[in-house]
Amino acid sequence: MGPIGVFDSGYGGLTILKEIVRLLPQYDYLYLGDNARAPYGTRSFDRVYEFTLQAVKYLFAQGCPLVILACNTASAKALRTIQQRDLPTLAPDRRVLGVIRPTAEKAGDISRTGHVGIVGTPGTIASQSYDIEIAKLHPGFSTYGQPCPMWCPIVESGEIGTPGADYFVRRDIERLLAQSPEIDSIILGCTHYPLLYQSIREATPANISIVSQGPIVADSLRDYLRRHPEIDSRLTRGGSIRYLTTDTPDKFDPLASLFMERPVASLHAEL
Repeated sequence: MGPIGVFDSGYGGLTILKEIVRLLPQYDYLYLGDNARAPYGTRSFDRVYEFTLQAVKYLFAQGCPLVILACNTASAKALRTIQQRDLPTLAPDRRVLGVIRPTAEKAGDISRTGHVGIVGTPGTIASQSYDIEIAKLHPGFSTYGQPCPMWCPIVESGEIGTPGADYFVRRDIERLLAQSPEIDSIILGCTHYPLLYQSIREATPANISIVSQGPIVADSLRDYLRRHPEIDSRLTRGGSIRYLTTDTPDKFDPLASLFMERPVASLHAEL
């Protein structure tokens, strides 16, 4: 018995956690942010896998029967290997889930033209994880990826809504839309990006949908727990949220409170 573990390389996964808690407030949650080693977006596949596996092992050691990789880069570069190679020997009775497949599943409901844009970190875009998943789930769809290396630093440096932030958002949206005039929906393929929603919306034509992952992942988790009572029965229900960071709490807590829209008090964790 234990809480649902939620992992991210830094702060972005809090946008996922916030929506999960809103939909499923009865469970206990343990959030782990690897802020000391963030960002993951430009790191190699091997290093992201190494760091993510360390975090999963840590959350398992804290008693989590289920861990959500609330990070697109970790989901793209580490999830499949952890699920297929590590879990069978490490913890065959526990589960690790990501954020890319639930979002890809929704692409069919989101797009009318079958032309879907994806904005994300350089690592997520280079992995082509969205392209692969959407192609499997929705044959005939076309995907267009645009790396946005400045967006996460903008969020984490507190520059949301500034002219500089608006410039980089508009530039990258224009580059994405230049790839095809038929794009009718854009997936925010990084969990930081909902905090830039206003700038993204202003830079995007009104007829194009903008898709945030939080509600999609939360709804997918609710469905997963309904279909897997053997996991659901092992989750504690106290409505609590605990926060851990590999950086210092005094640095983590103010920005984390902005993401969660509630006060956050974290503890330090060593991976």
